Amino acid sequence: MFLTISTTGTPERPATDLGFLLHKHPEKAQTFSTSHGTAHVFYPEASAERCTAALLLEVDPVALVRRGKGKGRGGAPDAALAQYVNDRPYAASSLLAVAMSTVFKSALSGACRAMPERAEETLPLRIEVPALPARGGAELVRKLFGPLGWSRVDAVAVPLDEQFPEWGDSRYVRLLLEGELRLADALRQLYVLLPVLDDAKHYWVSPDEVDKLLRAGEGWLADHPEQKLITSRYLARRWGLTRQAMERLELVRLAESDDLDVESIDNAVDETADTEERPVPLAEQRRTAILAALSGAGASRVLDLGCGQGQLVQALMKDVRFTEIVGVDVSMRALTIASRRLKLDRMGERQAARVTLQQGSLTYTDKRLKGYDAAVLSEVIEHLDLPRLPALEYAVFGSARPRTVLVTTPNVEYNVRWETLPAGHVRHGDHRFEWTRAEFRDWAGEVARRHGYTVEFVPVGPDDPEVGPPTQMAVFTMTAADETQKEAKAA
Repeated sequence: MFLTISTTGTPERPATDLGFLLHKHPEKAQTFSTSHGTAHVFYPEASAERCTAALLLEVDPVALVRRGKGKGRGGAPDAALAQYVNDRPYAASSLLAVAMSTVFKSALSGACRAMPERAEETLPLRIEVPALPARGGAELVRKLFGPLGWSRVDAVAVPLDEQFPEWGDSRYVRLLLEGELRLADALRQLYVLLPVLDDAKHYWVSPDEVDKLLRAGEGWLADHPEQKLITSRYLARRWGLTRQAMERLELVRLAESDDLDVESIDNAVDETADTEERPVPLAEQRRTAILAALSGAGASRVLDLGCGQGQLVQALMKDVRFTEIVGVDVSMRALTIASRRLKLDRMGERQAARVTLQQGSLTYTDKRLKGYDAAVLSEVIEHLDLPRLPALEYAVFGSARPRTVLVTTPNVEYNVRWETLPAGHVRHGDHRFEWTRAEFRDWAGEVARRHGYTVEFVPVGPDDPEVGPPTQMAVFTMTAADETQKEAKAA
């Protein structure tokens, strides 16, 4: 990864002032350790008339992979080679932006004790990036940098192979920027727009990235015509963070238009009063969806398979329509906690007759589970190793055969919307896999076909238009023919 910053000067205002502003001496080649490799700063030329500072980042792909270990199970094996063979050592990306924030930290903030007045002045700058990934092409590069005061924005597409022009262009461009800008402003723009153009970040995007974006975008982002695209891409399309940033940017825009401080217009809420509506936890939304589906199926005798600590059993007990509730779990510790939660030792005889907690493994057939109206597998299947899933499938759908079966499981596509979930991680350390919507539908469809059920799919939680809901639920209903056969056997 390579970036050069050049400026021109006169004997009275020498170009080598760039060294003061960057806090890097032109006569030295300096080396800095970053979280992803080694950064080198040196000056190919340094005279009163012209000065160029170069930033070279050597990325260690092996170290980068090692830093990303511990992301849970279920990774695609065919992606293993791509972890080591990729463009990260060569193409300017978020890694270069991170290196800039480390190496040029004072320059990014506009601080220069030696020449404070020079730091506030505009300079004739020329910035070159020989290999910049640009998802959106040269046209997007011009849309992003064009409104920012540059007199020249050149983005020339790099061909896939100069020897074979018929192959067309790659997604990389050679970027050249020229114009009169403050050095701090130019560096902040690069800090934000390098990862935006790459449309990827090679580190976890946490909530404090909103503050970083607003600091780096001060003075230019609030009025940028591509503000929404920049914000969304910079925050890795995490809609919660993007919305938060857009709201704060709108406050900045309104404050600037009225020549006011942001604090003076953002005073509609009394911070001493708790007026914000609490979001409904996903677990509660899941239980509500399950209860609705059970009621819709007319079920009264219900199995909670993999009942855990008894939260769903407790919710079922509150509805008198459910006359018999059986919680099954392989963990005696979980069943003990469930018993305490339900206060079984203090429950009245009539209520206690409605509920049973029993130990059992869901991968083995169990005669005790036959004859029930419905069975619920809520956030259970993802805790099984995939080779054991057919055993559970037969135990529930082939042996127990309730009329209705509800299965909920995480939608892995939605994981990008969890602001506190590191990229590539599963939601729980014990999850053996997490399925996309298509994978879950394929599995459920095959189960229904093999065992005489129909299946419908219900979203649980906010149904995001791009990645779907956080939880996906399959509602299996025994076909009429199989139900008749079941009743005949029972008779």
